[in-house]
Amino acid sequence: MTQAEKEQDNGKDKEKERDREKEKEQQRGVKRPIAPPAIPEPPQEQIQSNFVVVIHPGSRMLRIGRATDTLPVTVPHVIARRHKQSGQPRYEDAWLLREGLNKPESNEQRQNGLKMVDQAIWSKKMSNGVRRTPVSADQARAYNCQIRPAVLDSSSRVKWTNTTHHPPYLVGEEALYVNPTDCYNIHWPVVRGQLNVHAGPGGSLTAVLADLETIWSHVIQKHLEIPLKDLKYYRCILLVPDIYNRQHIKEVVNMLLLNMGFSAIIVHQESVCATFGSGLSSACVVDVGDQKTSICCVEDGVSHRNSRLCLAYGGSDVTRTFFWLLQRAGFPYRDCQLSNRLDCQLLQHLKETFCHLDQDISGLQDHEFQTRFPEAPALLYQVRLGDEKLQAPMGLFYPTTFGIVGQKMSSLQFRSQGDSEDPHDEHYLLATQSKQDQVKHTHTDLPRSCGSELGAAHGESLMGAGEVEEPVSAHLSRKTAIMSQFESKALGLDKAVLHSIDCCASDETKRKMYSSILVVGGGLMFHGVQEFLLHRIINKMPPSFRRLVDNVEVITRPKDMDPRLISWKGGAVLACLDTTQEMWIHQREWHRFGVRMLRERAAFVW
Repeated sequence: MTQAEKEQDNGKDKEKERDREKEKEQQRGVKRPIAPPAIPEPPQEQIQSNFVVVIHPGSRMLRIGRATDTLPVTVPHVIARRHKQSGQPRYEDAWLLREGLNKPESNEQRQNGLKMVDQAIWSKKMSNGVRRTPVSADQARAYNCQIRPAVLDSSSRVKWTNTTHHPPYLVGEEALYVNPTDCYNIHWPVVRGQLNVHAGPGGSLTAVLADLETIWSHVIQKHLEIPLKDLKYYRCILLVPDIYNRQHIKEVVNMLLLNMGFSAIIVHQESVCATFGSGLSSACVVDVGDQKTSICCVEDGVSHRNSRLCLAYGGSDVTRTFFWLLQRAGFPYRDCQLSNRLDCQLLQHLKETFCHLDQDISGLQDHEFQTRFPEAPALLYQVRLGDEKLQAPMGLFYPTTFGIVGQKMSSLQFRSQGDSEDPHDEHYLLATQSKQDQVKHTHTDLPRSCGSELGAAHGESLMGAGEVEEPVSAHLSRKTAIMSQFESKALGLDKAVLHSIDCCASDETKRKMYSSILVVGGGLMFHGVQEFLLHRIINKMPPSFRRLVDNVEVITRPKDMDPRLISWKGGAVLACLDTTQEMWIHQREWHRFGVRMLRERAAFVW
């Protein structure tokens, strides 16, 4: 073969390789910007991991640490702010209470959900082949109603936070133990994975961002021992939800780079970081947090946009349901209130200690627990419980049990509203795509909620982007109708996993996802969860896949790690990878180009 022929062959190979890459990108929903990037490439430099701070903000817990730390610092994501004037009414963000619980239908919905849970418990046999005998709440109630607590010691030794020096704010554990009679408002700046913007005191976007900045700065100084003036030598990795609010992310990045003064930042999605943290190249990531559950299929470091789903329930809903079931069973601590933050903490602890998803544990069992509150004696209670310990976590599979009425319960990735700072945003890209390109990539298979490739890259997965002949108003009203029908549904966890996997483009990807279902977050840490979820997925997966998939695998503790820390760990791994070099957004670039930098540098389609 002559040299010229060899070169010709090489050229053909390279062309094929390029075509394959293009095809892969289209499958993942990645669209390259049409406009030439006006932003210079970042200079390559050696990053020192001990000068990278990884921040994973959760609705209830903040996890933060250097990329070289074995474990992050974990603190309650809460702040107490002192009243500006005396006589101000006290305000406190709710913890276990939420909108939609006190509707006339709430109780009926709870009871219906519980019937479905009981039916499911009865229908699944125990490992010895015998059906479980249900235990009625009345059996436990008769015993629990007679219980009186024993006094352990006259003072519980738990103290209210000392506020005699009138600190302007308190963070984390100190904020939780502020005496309700002190002049402080309590704010949780993140709710269900989004910034907690609301109409009440401290609910404006500016106030919420100020709370975040105060909490994070406090933890960085106190726990990481980094003076704020030294942040100019540090970089930051920020983990964001898979389904994110662009405006909120932009404001938080602005705060980290311009207000707090980090020199550079990478923004990455929780699900992708979870795969890095667990050492998996591909997985269907099921992240059950305190207030939200997000599901997303990740393949080779890319989150499939069509597969992203966020459910507006999590661990705190299980806790509240457990309390409702405890009350039915004559819970002996009769003063327990969902509006009291210390009682909420106790209930979270009881859920984590007693609840499980193991069908083999049955019958009535006796337990004990202690209450230790400031200005009260420490008490020891006996309690007898039956099926309540299994029924509460099963609410995640039958969410009607939570009794939430009239709320948006499921979300998909929504279309960007556009940003004046970003002239080449997705609206520009959509407008400049040729009609032929749009039609080529359009699927109008709407009932399955898996829209076009263009939708995958640029908007809701429910929108067939190529239907350009339809008047915009008709198109929007049809899309809105489909979205609202979908959003009012509270999908059970197993159905949501199947839905997410079903939205993947190819059978090969689906097969990969079934064989690697990764459960992270703190909301599903129950004994027996692995076998329970596996059983439900196998029973409900499409029959065609049962033949194709060699083994469905549910992974709950990869490398024996705490599932609550896996996404943070993935952020720390990300800091050390050579491939992340071009993802850093430097402070000076953000100053100059603003939010355009996220579209240019983010590892996901902005």
